[in-house]
Amino acid sequence: MFHGASNVTRIIPSSLPNLSTYSRFVQRLRRRYANELHLLPEGAPVLATMQTCFKALRQTHNCADSLRMLRQLVMERLVVLDCEQGASLDVITRAVTKLGEFTLDIAFREAQAQLDVSFGSPTTPSGERAVLWIIGMGKFGARELNVSSDIDLIYVYDEDGDTTGLPDGRGRISNHDYFAKAVKLIYALIGDTTDHGFVFRMDLALRPNGNSGPSVVSRQALEEYFLVQGREWERFAWLKSRVVAPFSAKAHAFELRDTILPFVFRRYLDYSVFESLRGLHQQIRKHSASRSAGRPERANDVKLSRGGIREIEFTVQLLQVVRGGHFPELRTRPTLAALQRLSQANLMPAATADALAKAYVFLRQVEHRIQYLDDQQTHVLPTNDDDLNWMALTLGFGDTCDFLSQLDSHRELVAQEFDRLLGLGDKTEPNSNSNGNNNGDCKGCTPKHDYVDLASLLPDLNPRLRERVMHWCELPRIRALRDDSVQRLLKLLQRTNAWIDAGRVSEEAAVRWTDWMEPLLRRESYLALLIERPRVHEQLMRLLGMARWPAKYLQQHPGVIDELAGEALLAERFVPEEFEQELERRLASLQSTGQADEETLLNLLRRAHHAEVFRTLARDVEGRITVEQVADDLSALADCLLKITSRWVWQHFKQRHRDEPQFAILAYGKLGGKELGYGSDLDIVFVYEDAHERAGEIYAAYVRKLINWLTVKTGDGDLYEIDTALRPNGNSGLLVSTFDAYADYQGQRGENTAWTWEHQAMTRARFCLGAPELKARFDSVRANVINAKRDLAALRQEIVTMRDKMRAAHPLKPDLFDVKHSAGGMVDVEFAVQYLVLAHAEQHPDLLANVGNIALLLSAEISGLLPSGVGAAAGSAYRELRRVQHRARLDEQPTQVPTVELEKECAAIQALWRCVFGTT
Repeated sequence: MFHGASNVTRIIPSSLPNLSTYSRFVQRLRRRYANELHLLPEGAPVLATMQTCFKALRQTHNCADSLRMLRQLVMERLVVLDCEQGASLDVITRAVTKLGEFTLDIAFREAQAQLDVSFGSPTTPSGERAVLWIIGMGKFGARELNVSSDIDLIYVYDEDGDTTGLPDGRGRISNHDYFAKAVKLIYALIGDTTDHGFVFRMDLALRPNGNSGPSVVSRQALEEYFLVQGREWERFAWLKSRVVAPFSAKAHAFELRDTILPFVFRRYLDYSVFESLRGLHQQIRKHSASRSAGRPERANDVKLSRGGIREIEFTVQLLQVVRGGHFPELRTRPTLAALQRLSQANLMPAATADALAKAYVFLRQVEHRIQYLDDQQTHVLPTNDDDLNWMALTLGFGDTCDFLSQLDSHRELVAQEFDRLLGLGDKTEPNSNSNGNNNGDCKGCTPKHDYVDLASLLPDLNPRLRERVMHWCELPRIRALRDDSVQRLLKLLQRTNAWIDAGRVSEEAAVRWTDWMEPLLRRESYLALLIERPRVHEQLMRLLGMARWPAKYLQQHPGVIDELAGEALLAERFVPEEFEQELERRLASLQSTGQADEETLLNLLRRAHHAEVFRTLARDVEGRITVEQVADDLSALADCLLKITSRWVWQHFKQRHRDEPQFAILAYGKLGGKELGYGSDLDIVFVYEDAHERAGEIYAAYVRKLINWLTVKTGDGDLYEIDTALRPNGNSGLLVSTFDAYADYQGQRGENTAWTWEHQAMTRARFCLGAPELKARFDSVRANVINAKRDLAALRQEIVTMRDKMRAAHPLKPDLFDVKHSAGGMVDVEFAVQYLVLAHAEQHPDLLANVGNIALLLSAEISGLLPSGVGAAAGSAYRELRRVQHRARLDEQPTQVPTVELEKECAAIQALWRCVFGTT
């Protein structure tokens, strides 16, 4: 006997021979086709072996009988492979799928040959032969057919027109009529039941307008249907669609892409589909319950019952449809592949994805064994003890109890994950549908009344919230909302009001939330998102309540609020490698569907940037990371985006003359010092080193294109403002220069040479990205510039004069202190450090490193350039001033504060200034 399996996702091969002989289906096949079984070559059935077998059968049988006999031989082989040899689920489902594709291809060719004799060939207005696409839906499209699946098909042809007719002028019909006749012939060849059974049960119910619609439609008619009548549940059906036959039409399948993809995947995060899926799922459960009424054994349906296969598929498809518009890497058909991608995209915990994958494989293998028994299209566990025991044995279990226990465990996990995703059965957030009002749920509050409109809700709102939203009753955008969206808005206001009463959010946060929400009221997807994700709603209000600037950012990029749904958001940090890998996965997905055009990539980069900035912002406002960590993460993000964008631009650059550009980006200013803030521009310089005769022209065009990719505003905003004023000769110089010209300019060689302020800027410069050999050369140039012999008195005077000019340009009242420009402010620290580096780095090499002002002050103190304690105190003061400035900007407050609040910090920095420059 067998022992319980610890990992049931892979069948444990049985030591008992001939387990397949228990199947009553197999018994019938072996009796009926004993003389034909050898015609199917050994091993797992694949296209080549099916073709060989079919060819042999056609020697003695007509096409219809040969197709049916092929099907029976394939099924007998699959039972053996599955139950006796431990074949993987993929081997079984791909074999059945390939059988479907092959038989449809044969049937189409037979139908076409027959129809062409009577009507000629169908043609398009351009005179070419019209193309018919046979589209496989559901499991067929995903290459996941089970062994007794029907096949869900939709027939679409490319263009209307007429057939050529016969030479004598007779037989001319429309393309639509031609293909409608083809559909009937295909059905007869595959779906009719004869003495040899059928090949596949065929279902056309998913076609436009269902069973009341025509059996075949043109591509234009399909597109019009999507635009006018396409329903939410149909998006789930089309998610797995694929052209499966005829083989000759697959080369043209890309022509359907632009029709189907926009219907399935929306440009925004589409949470409105949650309610549609709930309704569809409730219909399925009601149907399952009605089928099992009086027949309790039917409640054990491994596909449709609670925790069944369908709930895994719905869980996966829901996340794909909601986010697939933004995240193209999620656009994959197979369920197991989609689970893996959801985990990689951090949309599902890895442990959950793994558990659902194991459950899916197990349930599919159980489903197959149910169907192996009698070749019936059923998913209900048998009640016969011997049948159950056989199923347990073929799955490697010692007895039926172990098998059923494992089955229950998987189904319970699936049900819990599905209910959690759809918010079903949550005791803490009651579903108002449960008491029959069918208006959705409030998820986070228990409504006291059913409100029909905003006016009826106003009297029960918090006074300040009521005052803020009172005028909404008259807003055209409110009046234009659909009834379901009005109900969502009322529920959000109820929930917000309940949270104010409970002390979970402040009145100020609620008012700021309404300020943010008002311009977005016509974008109903955000109402749906907040209803479906109470956590996002509450986190959003907390964020808005803590600072004003986030509201402005969220107004520009509202889609990023979905980032708040992730529980790990606040605990994580930006990881450049993961960010780059994620974007490359999205690029690969777009390329696989032919959608990697420039506009799509520009928006892809922008959405990824905005989402990552928002993640940093959320951690910042919540106090999870310091000001320095904010700057580190934003600087690393900019580095990463410059790297990715420069690579993608080069790949799309028509004048590309080599695989990798021989150029570099040099970072200055806040980017160079890794002190970027929100909305900072990028101070960068472009250089190249390439012997190509047209290198100057090529790299100038490349850099212009790169800057355009970074700065152009699309529907999703922009990335960065770019400042190239620090290039040789400033704005009057070349946009990109050779590295030698850059080195000569910085090294004071030739007529055009760098100014002192440009040498100060060099102290914060660093090599950002580019050809590796250029990095060493840049580091050498930077060291030479910083270590050059200087008149220290003249240098000191130039810097003091520059600082005085800057301070004079920012006057303020006597009792106020400007954290950046006042004496004892941040600029004083930055100028003092720049002087110390330019004056003493040659004697003290530690000062050469671009490690930030605070670390350099400590190095200067350790080197004896500053009295003991002065550098450390100034560094601490500088950190506090950065914090004050940062918080003021987040809350859109002035960075000029009462002098008494920062006296200690001001004194510490003035002490540094006196030590370095001797004056204040």
